[in-house]
Amino acid sequence: MALAELGLDLRRLPAPLAVWHARVDRAAWSAAPHSVADAGGRLVAVWGVDRRAAGDAMAACAAYALLEGLVWLELRLDAAEQEFPDLAATFPCAGRMQRAMADLSGLHAQGGHDVRAWLDHGLWSPGHVPLQSGAQPATDVAAGTLPAAYPFVRVEGDGVHEIAVGPVHAGIIEPAHFRFSLVGEKVLRLEERLGYTHKGIERRFTELPPLEAHQLAGRVSGDSTVAYAWAYCMALESAWRCEIPDRASWLRALMLERERVANHLGDLGALGNDAALSFGLAQFSRLREDWLRLSKEAFGHRLMMDGVVPGGVATDLPQPMLDRMRKHCDKIEQEVRALKVIYDEHAGMQDRFLTTGLVTPQLAAQLGLTGLAGRASAQSADLRCDHDWPPYDRLGVKMATHRNGDVAARVTVRFEETFESLRLIRTICTDLPGGPTRADLQPQVAPSIGAGWVEGWRGEVLVALEIGADGRILRCHCHDPSWQNWPVVEHAVIGNIVADFPLINKSFNLSYSGHDL
Repeated sequence: MALAELGLDLRRLPAPLAVWHARVDRAAWSAAPHSVADAGGRLVAVWGVDRRAAGDAMAACAAYALLEGLVWLELRLDAAEQEFPDLAATFPCAGRMQRAMADLSGLHAQGGHDVRAWLDHGLWSPGHVPLQSGAQPATDVAAGTLPAAYPFVRVEGDGVHEIAVGPVHAGIIEPAHFRFSLVGEKVLRLEERLGYTHKGIERRFTELPPLEAHQLAGRVSGDSTVAYAWAYCMALESAWRCEIPDRASWLRALMLERERVANHLGDLGALGNDAALSFGLAQFSRLREDWLRLSKEAFGHRLMMDGVVPGGVATDLPQPMLDRMRKHCDKIEQEVRALKVIYDEHAGMQDRFLTTGLVTPQLAAQLGLTGLAGRASAQSADLRCDHDWPPYDRLGVKMATHRNGDVAARVTVRFEETFESLRLIRTICTDLPGGPTRADLQPQVAPSIGAGWVEGWRGEVLVALEIGADGRILRCHCHDPSWQNWPVVEHAVIGNIVADFPLINKSFNLSYSGHDL
């Protein structure tokens, strides 16, 4: 393992995927990112935790993905110390995570280059740190109060001008501000400002019983409700040492792949529309609607919300429904393949897709691009393929990758992942093992931790869970792959024209809600 040379006391957690935990000193914390990077690993998440109410201290945490699995490192901070060594110098994607960590937990990256507030838009009470022990709810601001001015980076020179887009958009898109610096129509720089949908979810977790918090996890980002609920339940089952029945894991995978297909169908239609092919939007919307209606019939909810529960699943499926799903996959695949031919052979669409929003493999690796967008830029990482994760260890998932890193490549990956998910669903419907669909969880009598790590449709979702000796949630950190990928959109748009930004942005389709906890 890449971290073995650091001499860490790694303890493997009882999780379906290989997850290790270790407490480290400042020297090991600082050395870890270099060791991980040298081994080809990547940073997954950074967060803070305050255990002072339990008689302990504050701590900075980081999760790294390695070939062998996930490594969760924890740096305990002294009572008067609220700084930790910066990680962004090695992993640039840590920058915004550390800024959010400063807002939420009051822990700051020592030597960090960018120290601007990220989630606090100047509307929180002075000194309010939501995730610190004893923090009181923020006082309401007066109606009509405007956010504080944000110090965007200015680009100056002859002919340079700015376009400000958002945070309110002309549609149902969630709020975000995009500040473009341009010469003519060509983009020189894009800077994003998110955080407008901050909901206090991580604080709310600490107010819920562990056996009920999966419902909140499933509402972090509605388009990824299965992935988040599974990751939370996996973390709780890890913390409380519960093994779920085989049939339950297969049914969870069935829901996860249905979620993947639903989102890919929606995005393929939207990308066609952004390239002026409204026919594509109409056809993929029709297919997605049929798909969601069958999910509603099978699981009681169009998005399968609350279908994944601690210990297993909420709903079993009878054989007639499994047969219907399998046949529906055949029908959907036939139509999607026909639409793929139209997309591939439509000259106007390919002119908009090819070379637009380019992210080279080198840039993707440097910035930590992950998930389907990463795979479209030759970043071959997919938890379903890389780790022995039931039931994927028996399904033989074929990873879809591309090297070109443009909108066309991201569209191709979506098509290929759709076909593979349809194959997986058919296999699950055919080979679904028998037995129970849920196990009972027994709380631990001592403080416990657990991690859930799931390959959602957008990329890897992580839930790190800590439960105190009183049986209540001390900290639950949910991580969306959009944290890694939003900064890459700023690079992908450089050199393109402003009119191509909606197309480029949709080709990533990143989460606002999952990013702004």
